[in-house]
Amino acid sequence: MLLKSCCIYSTGALSILLLIAGIALVLSNVFTHFVQSAVEKEVVLKNGTEAFEAWKNPPAPIYMQFYFFNLTNPMEVLDGDRPAVIEIGPYTYREYRPMEQVDFQDNGTKVAAVNTKTYIFQPNMSRGPESDLIRTINIPAMTVMEQFKDQTIIANLISSYMKGTGEGLFTTHTVGELLWGYEDGLLKALRTLRPELDDVFGLFYKTNASNDGDYVFFTGQQNYKDFSRVDTWNGESKLNWWSSDDCNMINGTNGAFFHPVITKNETLYMFSSDLCRSLYAVYEEDVTVKGIPGYLFSPPSKVFANHTVNPANAGFCVPAGNCLGSGLLNVSRCKQGAPIIMSPPHFYQADEKYVQDVFGMRPNKEQHQTTIVINPLTGIILEAAKRLQVNVYLEKIPTFSQTGNVRTVIFPVVFLLPSSQSVVIDDASAMKLKAIVVKQNVVVNIPFMLIGLGIVLGGVFMFLMCRQKVPESTAAERQPLLSS
Repeated sequence: MLLKSCCIYSTGALSILLLIAGIALVLSNVFTHFVQSAVEKEVVLKNGTEAFEAWKNPPAPIYMQFYFFNLTNPMEVLDGDRPAVIEIGPYTYREYRPMEQVDFQDNGTKVAAVNTKTYIFQPNMSRGPESDLIRTINIPAMTVMEQFKDQTIIANLISSYMKGTGEGLFTTHTVGELLWGYEDGLLKALRTLRPELDDVFGLFYKTNASNDGDYVFFTGQQNYKDFSRVDTWNGESKLNWWSSDDCNMINGTNGAFFHPVITKNETLYMFSSDLCRSLYAVYEEDVTVKGIPGYLFSPPSKVFANHTVNPANAGFCVPAGNCLGSGLLNVSRCKQGAPIIMSPPHFYQADEKYVQDVFGMRPNKEQHQTTIVINPLTGIILEAAKRLQVNVYLEKIPTFSQTGNVRTVIFPVVFLLPSSQSVVIDDASAMKLKAIVVKQNVVVNIPFMLIGLGIVLGGVFMFLMCRQKVPESTAAERQPLLSS
């Protein structure tokens, strides 16, 4: 009887201890910190780790789609009407982007590399062949006219040459030529004045089977938050195109990788060589990709807002004080003087003026917003959609009759975005990540398991206590009958 009571009270004591231990562990987040600490140590750029292998040669297929804006009313535009364009595409390319020339530095705390990108045309995922013709603005001619508009004698010579060759403000070329390059007659003629000029022009000329510069990244060995963060680009720790130190900063990763253990109130910084600047993204919502939980981040409108809305962007006005409206970025300084303006597709998040200036613009958040979905524990990108549009600053130049009476307008040329079939994380990586998520859930929920077990043992204790008291009360009721 004594042993039985001892077991019952031990069960009660154990249930209380389990409840206290479980609650204490929940409040202290010990197991959550344990999981995070283990991941922080594992996600490092060094030989032998899965993080390094994925960084060096991304396993997921990436498909980039290009959509062109075909001009339908060139003569009317020369007379001062607003341009009318039709979106044509997609023209899809498989993108390969391995890290090459990898060299570890500073005792493994940094790694140098170049990110070579190669594009292979995918006919079965495209609207048509690369030989499709597109009518658009003559970017080489517009660039030359902008550069020589204040040099009257040279401008007249160039204008006469253009009249003689029939070259005008608008041109027609194939998709392949516009993207990867074609020999331009005007640029070739100008090489007699400027031998350093390249007579080949393409929107992405010299970017196929090439890289965007020499990078040095932090490996994350000293601090997990430095994982894949850019230290220098082309030997420099800052840019020199913009008019303020803040705008010239190189911040964050190259956008392909992020550090582990990401929180919702965190700001993710990225350096984009395409945009010639750093930018940032903030948390929007929880999502799920292939059954894996993720946080969706996107750049807020403030990133590309006019300096009157966001004073920190004043440094992006080039020349200083020459500011465009919200949603646009003048990148002519880093594009060899070409009057290139970058924006989101269809001028999404830009001032309404730019949308109204071109007939055919239909900005849409779901289709035109740049987004990144990241697994918060590992920092692995589950899905990414980098959406950019290339535009040209078009204006009337009195010294060139070729510009006619065109109105000043930001003319859209092409925009690019990932294919709907381009999910960053592949099935094999998704399976591995799911296993990590399951293990995380098991370990993190150990305190709740202890609380559950404590509750169950508490119930058992109460049941045994009740059963122990029943015989005693029954015996007491029967005692008077025996006496009589």
